[in-house]
Amino acid sequence: MKRIFPAVAVLMLAACTSVKVKPVDGHTAMNHVCIRNNPAVKVDDFVMVMQDGFQRHGIAAEVFLNDPPPSCEYIVDYTALRSWDFKPYLSHAEIRITQHGRLVASATYHLNGKGGFDMGKWRGTKAKIDPVMDELLAGFHS
Repeated sequence: MKRIFPAVAVLMLAACTSVKVKPVDGHTAMNHVCIRNNPAVKVDDFVMVMQDGFQRHGIAAEVFLNDPPPSCEYIVDYTALRSWDFKPYLSHAEIRITQHGRLVASATYHLNGKGGFDMGKWRGTKAKIDPVMDELLAGFHS
């Protein structure tokens, strides 16, 4: 009985995060992306973490506000939501990469039950999104 409780607790905590990724095809010639600024997102470092993820994989990333620059073949749209439990934390994020309106890749990060009792829910944006970006861009290397 003493061994069952820790095992159940570990399973409950591990089941708190859901990540779904449709990665970019490694044969895609993507060396530059344009990130559409989403002013509704209140996670201050989210765009910076995405830019770092693209750059880590040898892909230049620029941010635009209104219309994409004509040189932008790949557009990145995103959303990121915060929840609050003593302090705000990232609880949900979506990243979509399109080429001329066609979905090329996507990723979703979600804390089930807003993280529940998992202390990892307070980890920073970088700790949560870096692995998602790495999986999304697994076919690219700098």
